[in-house]
Amino acid sequence: MTRRELLSLGASAAGAYVMAPAIHLLGPDPYDVVILNGRVMDPESKTDRVLNVGIRNGRIATLTKREIKGRTVIDALGQVVAPGFIDPISHGQDLENDFLQARDGVTSKLQMEAGVPDVAAWYEANAYKRMLNYGAGTSHVQARIRALGDDVKAETKEATDAQIYQMAEFIDRGLKAGGLGVGFGLEYQPAAGRWEVLEMFRVAGRYRVSCHVHTRYGTLLEEQSNLTAIEEVFSAAMAAGAALHVVHVPSMALGNTPKALKLIESFQARGFDVTCDVYPYTAFGTGIASEVFAEGWQEKFGITYSDLEWAKTHERLTEETFAKYREEGGFVIAHAIPAEAVRAAVASKATMIGSDGGMKDGVGHPRSTGTFARVLGYYVREQKVLSLMAALEKCSLRAAKRFEKVCPDFKRKGRIKIGADADIVTFSAEKVIDKATFDKPAMPSEGIYNVLVNGRAVVLEGELQQDARPGKGLRRPVTKS
Repeated sequence: MTRRELLSLGASAAGAYVMAPAIHLLGPDPYDVVILNGRVMDPESKTDRVLNVGIRNGRIATLTKREIKGRTVIDALGQVVAPGFIDPISHGQDLENDFLQARDGVTSKLQMEAGVPDVAAWYEANAYKRMLNYGAGTSHVQARIRALGDDVKAETKEATDAQIYQMAEFIDRGLKAGGLGVGFGLEYQPAAGRWEVLEMFRVAGRYRVSCHVHTRYGTLLEEQSNLTAIEEVFSAAMAAGAALHVVHVPSMALGNTPKALKLIESFQARGFDVTCDVYPYTAFGTGIASEVFAEGWQEKFGITYSDLEWAKTHERLTEETFAKYREEGGFVIAHAIPAEAVRAAVASKATMIGSDGGMKDGVGHPRSTGTFARVLGYYVREQKVLSLMAALEKCSLRAAKRFEKVCPDFKRKGRIKIGADADIVTFSAEKVIDKATFDKPAMPSEGIYNVLVNGRAVVLEGELQQDARPGKGLRRPVTKS
């Protein structure tokens, strides 16, 4: 996540034979769309068998071995038919990023870490304009900027009691307007005190929503390690009665990731409402001018200048170019995350998959484009870190379950069952793979053939349907004052 994003927001059952699906247009009959001969995998029921899927009025109307017909027929022979992927941490809330993520199998994407400054206005601005389903939370980051006066003061100044009250009112308005939760960027605003954070969690607790937290410390150093940071927000969640979601654990915990995961797993084992996510890359990306790179960053992350890559030019930095770009501002990639940390997080029973992505004019991190295909291709098929069914659960159902407690729409997401929304991806388990790299971060994933959002194809035979706008807002019920 960049500082700019925080502040401006703005092996198939059918065998190894795999082919791109044939599409046939037929005359009128019972179903709008049918998907035939595919290996249906549902992470909720653990269904894993060849079935035909009939779709009517944007929802799954039948799952059957019988022959069915539809106006549009997709032959998914040799492919997996799975729930569309849900990205709980997507900063690219625009069509550029919708186009990229659709080809990665994403059907719903949420701006939860940064949140948005005006929840009602944000949903209104996106209505009928999006390819993918969208949703957002309200923002402690923006609340702090409003209360303190500007982003510099929000990073460096302690808040008064009156300003904390003002922030709480801001959060309350966003939740009344249907925000899905509350986003926090504590590493970017280190002046936010623990009492202030607790007071924001109290507002979330009143609405029983989740707090999505970029924790205070992304470091290996004790006293200020990510373990301490997780303990801080867990304590706040328990005191306030709020749910907790810790974002991109490996990029914060680094070499401590296995310990951080064990900590979160212990909370879950005791019945606490705590979740977390991971993106499958060994580098993080953020704004070079942010507090992340304040004095001492080399010791904090265990890296040096040559481990930093300037996203626009892909050059590795020196002390001189670091100083230059920090003055100018912009997006930098830090090659700092141990491969073992990412592997542990992808495998962990505690995690879901989230991209933390956001591309701007083709500049950014490959996580924006290839997160979900990388999990399926590299970590499932090549590395065998987890099963395909387990990965599909992490890519869809877990996020749906996180939000269905407060937004009923999510009860129809992340599943392949009768009555579920027809948010569906078909892909080759033998061919799916990410193609985006740090040099070419906008390269689309391969092996994903069809993506349906609310029953309408946004990717068909591997081709993006650029005019399709079936995305809908995912929002809690609006509360009148």
